[in-house]
Amino acid sequence: MGFTLFRDVFMFTDKRLIIIDVQGLTGSKIEYKSMPYKNTSRFSLETSGAFDLNAELKIWISSEDLPLVSKKCNKSSDVYEVQRYLAARVM
Repeated sequence: MGFTLFRDVFMFTDKRLIIIDVQGLTGSKIEYKSMPYKNTSRFSLETSGAFDLNAELKIWISSEDLPLVSKKCNKSSDVYEVQRYLAARVM
């Protein structure tokens, strides 16, 4: 399963989450993150409201206090499908 958030790409495989984070104005700087589900300690999903059109996905790794991933999702992304997928993989 995969989806695009603005310029970033999220790919959910059976063993890990791969994030391609396009940075900068020109998009020439790209960060690749590969996170095994076994290292994911928790996640949260804040859905959009009437005035806020974006949902927010946060993913924590191991015992970190701050989330490693914190991304805004637009309405075109099926955030509930992402939540179901992560809930099935994160133990």
